[in-house]
Amino acid sequence: MRLLALIVVTVCVAGLAFGRAEDAAKPATPKKGDYAKDIAPLLSKYCTKCHGGEKPRAKIALDKFMEEAAIDKNRAMWERVAKAIRNRDMPPRRSFRPVQQPTSEERDKLSKWLEAALGAVDCDLKRDPGRVTIRRLNRSEYNNTIRDLVGVKFQPAEDFPADDVGYGFDNIGDVLTLPPLLMEKYLAAAEKIVEEAFRSPELKKKLIGEVPGADAKSRVKKEAGRKALREFARRAFRRAVAPDEVERFVGLLELADKNGDGYEKGMQLALEGLLVSPHFLFRIELDAEPGNPDAVHPVNDFELAARLSYFLWSTMPDDELLRVAEAGQLRKDGNLDKQVKRMLKDAKARALVENFAGQWLQLRNLKTAAPDPGTYPTFDEPLRSAMIRETEFFFENLMREDRSILDFIDSDYTFVNERLAKHYGIPGVKGNEFRRVSLTGGARGGVLTQASVLTLTSNPTRTSPVKRGKWILENLLGAPPPPPPPNVPELKEDKEVVLSGSLRQRMEQHRAKPDCAVCHDKLDPLGFGFENFDGIGAWRSKDGKFDIDSSGVLPDGKKFKGPAELRTILKGRSGEFRHCLSEKMLTYALGRGLEYYDKCAVDAIATATEKGQDRFSALMLAVVQSEPFQNRRGKK
Repeated sequence: MRLLALIVVTVCVAGLAFGRAEDAAKPATPKKGDYAKDIAPLLSKYCTKCHGGEKPRAKIALDKFMEEAAIDKNRAMWERVAKAIRNRDMPPRRSFRPVQQPTSEERDKLSKWLEAALGAVDCDLKRDPGRVTIRRLNRSEYNNTIRDLVGVKFQPAEDFPADDVGYGFDNIGDVLTLPPLLMEKYLAAAEKIVEEAFRSPELKKKLIGEVPGADAKSRVKKEAGRKALREFARRAFRRAVAPDEVERFVGLLELADKNGDGYEKGMQLALEGLLVSPHFLFRIELDAEPGNPDAVHPVNDFELAARLSYFLWSTMPDDELLRVAEAGQLRKDGNLDKQVKRMLKDAKARALVENFAGQWLQLRNLKTAAPDPGTYPTFDEPLRSAMIRETEFFFENLMREDRSILDFIDSDYTFVNERLAKHYGIPGVKGNEFRRVSLTGGARGGVLTQASVLTLTSNPTRTSPVKRGKWILENLLGAPPPPPPPNVPELKEDKEVVLSGSLRQRMEQHRAKPDCAVCHDKLDPLGFGFENFDGIGAWRSKDGKFDIDSSGVLPDGKKFKGPAELRTILKGRSGEFRHCLSEKMLTYALGRGLEYYDKCAVDAIATATEKGQDRFSALMLAVVQSEPFQNRRGKK
């Protein structure tokens, strides 16, 4: 058997698998001998006509990769191949060179074989938990940490340079650099923070304790300062601190005393020093053997507590979490699960809404969206704000009530105030306060029909089925389409063309080229299913003078008439959504992009979520209990 050739088969039959590994029991190792009998003929039948010979399609010559040993050398590539299968990209249903489609039985055989092969290669071996790069606190984390550490009310990171984004999130260690300008901002912010805190007698006392009298001896002042700085450093560094670490800052207190600046000035200087320490600004995790990639070890309790608090709260561990970590009890007696459940109920979990949901659902982009006022005269800032708040309320309610994550795809409720209810045509809602309303029997349900998502996936003057389809594939199904080929002409938007037919009719002509149709056949049906919602999410039955046609056929042959039926189909693809959300949540939780060796962990998270009836807490507990979240290794 040539195991590599078996996996190569999957390139040409990509997307034949509808389900995922997490939807079934652990796959069995493929049997030797089955390949020649069952798999090789399918390769010849469906793949090599396009992906073989001297000029293979997409430069993928399936008849060239026949060595089993090559799989270990190209495992990252084969994981991408597996993902292509889950996305059902190949064989294309429309192509300049038509390809015969496998039967349902053949599809099932190929997909099971692939899952079994990858399971045998990846999940039966020693797991690689990966390695998180030393991470600087991003702006949100810095603001929240200062709030909880010092108690000041303002946001000192407001004028910091914007954080770079990687893998869809702004908390990724690899892109959180420290340019000189930011270091200057840290120094200025530390001074401002301590000055602001010292203006409040209550905060000052909390930070430095009782101030020794003016006639107190230096030894007394030094001991008082050491005690206060030790406690502040413990909380600021999010771990136990060694005596010599504290003494470095006590030295600043002594220096101020020698210069006649007084105890309070010395403490102010020492606290500022602590706030610009790398141990505060960065989340540092230590390795016993940093240069040995095979030296896998659990992160210690303090590091685990910090991972947990910055994941759920975007801030430092609170006193309870630090106390459990300090006692070495975080992994014992079910304490970790207890802490997760406690923290999700805390008001600080609002940060998960703002920072995870805001980036996963791309709500932050809505703040700069600019619908054309001539086309959409009812759009204004109160409506924009209401759109964002609806989706945030929806996510937060799902989290607080521990509802099913499938509500994101389809639900019978949402949250509106009077402004948004009027936009949706929902009667009986008055005032600015948001309240829960029923959507039973209506056209809306889930985030896909919320005005926030519908607006940010539209163009300024019209809807964009392509953008809406792409958003669904990327954020709900984990199947981002490839980038468009170069020199693709824009859809004509002049008045004469617009009056010639509906957007759907015009796009049908635009994507007539077979090479374009391969991708558009995946994107457009999803987008057109929501075409009854205009560019700012209001319901409509016509596109100009033309009737809306929101029916469609998906690449797998499933048909729908309108958004309600499409949502039902998408909800039926729960395995893909569960897997996608598991990937997004683990990426955010770790602060690094996922690699091919994370597949087994993602599968385990998705499986545990399904077993937990898809409850939000089941997803979060599975992420926290995962091997990458609990462990790390040395650097390769």
